[in-house]
Amino acid sequence: MIQPEFSSLKQLNDTANPFANVYELDDGSIFYVEPIFYTHLQGFKERVSEDDYQRIINRIVEVAKKNRRVVYVGTFDFPQTEVDDSFIFLEITDITDPLQIYVEDKSRGSDYGD
Repeated sequence: MIQPEFSSLKQLNDTANPFANVYELDDGSIFYVEPIFYTHLQGFKERVSEDDYQRIINRIVEVAKKNRRVVYVGTFDFPQTEVDDSFIFLEITDITDPLQIYVEDKSRGSDYGD
């Protein structure tokens, strides 16, 4: 999957996790971006200002530098990426909430119920 936000970073190939993009920073830090996380990220891109979106991208990289091994997941409950215990798992709200960037999810089930 092409992720232009991270195109300036070195992309690695992990055959054990073919669905997640893997990036390496100059300091050797590694982070994975699962497809569902990226979909959530694109949702923010559509709903926030360009400045706020860039703050989110910058924070993703900062957190990866700080923690050295990160998997950005769609949900903690069902991570798609299998890595060793040195990695931490973070969802989109772990990045956006500290930045005080919020998007209300108005999607919900039907009111009709059968």
